[in-house]
Parts: sequence; structure tokens; C-alpha cells
Amino acid sequence: MNPVYMTSIGKFLPGPPIGNEEMEDYLGKIGGKGSKSKRRILEQNQIRYRHYAMDKEQKSQYTNAEMASLAIRDALERNESIADNAIGFLAAATTQGDLLVPGFASMVHAETRLPVMEIATHHGVCASGMHALKNAYLHVQSGEHETAVSCASEFPSRAFKHTRFEAQAGNNDRPVPFDTDFLRFMLSDGAGAAVLQNKPSLKGQSLRIEWIDNQSYANKYDVCMYAGFNKEREEAASWLDYSSIHEAADDGAVNLKQDIRLVNEMPKVGVNRFFELVEEGRINPAAIDWMVCHYSSHFFREEIFRLLQLGGMTIPEEKWFTNLYTKGNTGAASIYIMLEELLHSGQLSEGEQVLCMVPESGRFQTSFMLLTVVGSSPAAQENAAFVERQPAAPHLEYNEADAIQAQLVRQLVQVWIDFEQKLAKVPIIHKLYSNQFTVDDYKALMENIRQQVIDGSQWIARAASYIAIEHIDLRSTFIAHARDEHRDFQILERNYIAVGGDLATIQSGEKNIGSEALSAYLFQRASRDNPYDLIGAMWIIEGLGCRMARYWGEMIRDQLALTDEQVSFLLYHSDSDEKHFERLETVVQHPMLTAEIASRIVKTAKTTARLYLLQLEELGNV
Repeated sequence: MNPVYMTSIGKFLPGPPIGNEEMEDYLGKIGGKGSKSKRRILEQNQIRYRHYAMDKEQKSQYTNAEMASLAIRDALERNESIADNAIGFLAAATTQGDLLVPGFASMVHAETRLPVMEIATHHGVCASGMHALKNAYLHVQSGEHETAVSCASEFPSRAFKHTRFEAQAGNNDRPVPFDTDFLRFMLSDGAGAAVLQNKPSLKGQSLRIEWIDNQSYANKYDVCMYAGFNKEREEAASWLDYSSIHEAADDGAVNLKQDIRLVNEMPKVGVNRFFELVEEGRINPAAIDWMVCHYSSHFFREEIFRLLQLGGMTIPEEKWFTNLYTKGNTGAASIYIMLEELLHSGQLSEGEQVLCMVPESGRFQTSFMLLTVVGSSPAAQENAAFVERQPAAPHLEYNEADAIQAQLVRQLVQVWIDFEQKLAKVPIIHKLYSNQFTVDDYKALMENIRQQVIDGSQWIARAASYIAIEHIDLRSTFIAHARDEHRDFQILERNYIAVGGDLATIQSGEKNIGSEALSAYLFQRASRDNPYDLIGAMWIIEGLGCRMARYWGEMIRDQLALTDEQVSFLLYHSDSDEKHFERLETVVQHPMLTAEIASRIVKTAKTTARLYLLQLEELGNV
């Protein structure tokens, strides 16, 4: 059986945080009157903020499936080493989907646009999110799939809009039953998702799943949280038994309700299962570092604490983690949304144990999950990240007695320093410097460099053809430079294939916006008479090879655990471009250099530097 890790967790919370005073602006006031129960309910649950997927006109801004899809995308973006086609299984959970049929997972799969895969829908209340997690966990553990995604999403607010209850009340102006009004101020919208794999993430922390335990007590209890019938209507076991859908709706049979008389059993069931797991040896209370418990109200937290204390197994309050008060009660999605925040909080340390507890009041279930933190904390990784070098220009020999040469070199050095400082802030280079680089980043970088290398030998050769015959020595220098460059792309292609890239992909790659701009500029400059100013372009491009190539190559090699052969293009250019720099020195020291030519060289260097940054900023934007 394979180990299973949550390698990334994502969330989606729609719209801005909604405070207590704004709730009825979104849900609406029934009959134009504020709820008499609202204040008491909010005092008990102590939720201060939540999110709604509809606006103040009660218009939906998202579908439930769309929110789940956005949470999945958030999880995948946090784990850049996963390609969409690597995901083999999707489990999706919700209390109420957008449609009666088909299953929620089908709708989520369609929204994500992920490839063909196996899916499973889990329908329930709070515990359904854990059921989806266990399904994905078992698929990875058994070896059925190497990567699976589990998600849960809830959109209860649209079931609580005032117009629904006004239509039910009709002319009788009946008050909304407390079992429904109670939930209006308890539940809110949101989605969460987790990526499960058979190996931990190469970057950041992962949570190894030790076990997941789900238990149902439906054989012992009556239904508690439900929609689809009325308990007092024995003749209608389901809303489908009514003579019409309108009759069922008018009778409140489709309302989401909670039996307040039964709900207090929920903490008892959860704590009792906790004690059983301790007796079975699956939980050691003293070893728990974090207790992540989904409770729908602060009221139940206090009851759980009280029951644990009675059993002599108190878990210190500082070990409990929740975001109920700021993110709201998002039902099945709550466990994902809590774990997402905890995982990215920087508070976890390698080897710590995280116990998750999700009691459900639907017809009473309990879910427990034990996790172990794998990998160092983000803060520790940040401290251990590669320390960026102070910018320093490549060395260029010149005649210090020559005022024009001296000023040119000083200005080129200033251009380089500015360029290298800005280079460190380009997203893909910043990822490299902060130890977050991925194989996909390396592939994207090579795809971009290949286009530049092929163009390089061509614009240099063109520039040589436009150099006057009286400076044939300079023309020869340009031609020799073009000859050295024209086969370098083949080394790059071998590196690309060596890290899993497809040759056809890199050969058919298109230039991005920045590459198009840089290429057009260099060919335009090369097509003018005596384009000596291209020495400025070579200063930037060859300077990258001379100063940065080995520096980057070794970092990429070490971060991705590659061999020298897989980064040979970068390592090779650190040596070859030093030879190219000797040719630059020949041009800079040439008698034809004038103040006007030197000024054009500096301007071309500045322009090339800016366009080079642009092509790195626009990686993938074709």
C-alpha cells in the first residue's frame, strides 16, 4: 500500500467577507422584517464574517460546481509540478448540488476542463467532504492512481433567500419556522480542494494521511439536518410524494432544516468516537500537536471541551485550530478551508501530528483523520533559500586612458547593474532565487531560450553583412560570433528531452510577446549600415551567459536534483560566452569608436535589457 500525501490544498471563498450587520442585505428580510432569532443565533455561534456567492439582489454570482472548480484550480496552482493529465481520480462532495441530476462530480469535472478521468460524487452534509477525501485517499493508497483530487463545495445561501419563504407564506404571513431560520444565520458559501499523491511535494510542506475513519450512526438516531420532507407530515415521506412540486414548496418540504431538539447529540457522538479511537490505539492525545475540528457553532466547541474534560482527555486549547469565526460555516468544505489556512500559516513543523474531527448532524456521522506534517515550514525554507548575489557587471577590458572607452564601459556597467536588479524580480527568476523552481519552469525557460538562440546567430550574421568593408576585421568578429552560436540550440534540445520534454513541443514553440519584440528590434538594428551599436545588445545577452549561466545552471541542477548533463547548455555558456566577451573587448577598443557610436551602443544595451526582461515576464503568453 502506498503512502498518501496532501501535497497542496486550495480554497475559494466568493465575494468579500460579510459582517453580521450585512447578512440580511444579502439573504433579504422576509416580508420586509428582520429576523427575531438572528441576534440570539449569532451570539451562540460567534461567527463574525462569512462569504456569499450571491449579491444583494440575491442573484447567484457562481454555481456550486464553479466554486469547486476554482478551489481545485487554486490547489493545482499551488502545486506546479502536477500536469492536468496526471490526475486520475476526482471525488466531489456537497450538501446540495446545482442540479438534481447528474451527480455533482460530473458537473465539477466539466467546470475544471480536466482530462477524462474516474469520478465519484459524495452527497451528504458536513462529513461528505471527508468521505470524498477518503475515496481519493484509498485510490492513491491502493495504487489505482498516483494522483487524485478531492473537493467539497457548499452554496446554501441561495436556499435561504427571502423570496422563497415569502412565496411559502402566501397570504397567511406565516413566520419562518425556527428550524429553518436557525440555519439562515449558521451556514455560508465556499469551496475547498486537496491534491493527493503517493509522494510528498518537492516544494513546501505536505500532510501525510495516516488514516481516515468515517462512522455512521443513522441506525441509532432520527434525521436531524435535512431537506425534502416535513417530519410532521407522515403521509409524505418525500417532497416527491406531494401532488406537485409547488405544493411541496408551499408546505416548506424543500426547506433546509435542523431539528434543534436532536442537534445537541452531535458533540456527544463525536467525542464518544474520539474515546473509542484512543482505546483502539489509533489516537494518542499527548502526541497531538494540532486539533482541527469542524464545529458549526462556538456553542458546540464549548460542549466538546466539556465532554473531553469529563472523559479525562483534555486537549489544550492552544492546540485547537479553526477559522469558523472569520470564514463561516461552510459545511462539507470547512475541513479543506481550515487545513488550507493552517498549511499556509507557517505554523506547522515537520513531524507534527494534526488530528481532524468532523461531526455531522445529518443523521449523525463522525469523521476523523490523522495527518503528519512532512517537510520544513515555509518560513524555514525562506530562510534556507538561496542567497541572491549582489549585482555586479561582467568584467570588460578597455583602455583607461581613452575617455570615450572609459565612459562607455562605465555606462554599460550601470545599465547592467540596473538590469540584474530587475532580473531578480521577474517571477520565474524570483522563483529560482527563492528555491521554488519547478521542472515545468525549467522547460518554459528552455522553450523561450531556444527561440532566442536560433534568432541570435541570424541577426548577428545579418549585422556582419552590413558592416563596411573598411572594417572587415569587425565583420569577421561578428561572423565568428554567429558561427559559434548557430548550433547551440541543439544542446538546449537535448537538455529539454533529458528532463521529460517532448522534442516536437520545443521545436514548434512560438515566441511570446516579449520575444517577438526583442527579435524584431535586433533584426531591425542589424539591417542598418554599420550596426556597431549591437555591441550593446551583445553586452546584455553575452553578459547573461558570462555572469549568470553557470549561476542559474547550478541552482536549477541542485533544486531539481538534476545532473550536469541536464543543464549542460547553461554550464557550457558560462565558458563559451567568456570567449565571446573577448571579442566584445576587441570592438570596444577599436579605433572607429566615437562618442556618437558609444552613445548608440548604450541606448541599444538599455533597450535590449528592457526587452529581455519583457520576454521573461511574458513566458507562456503567446
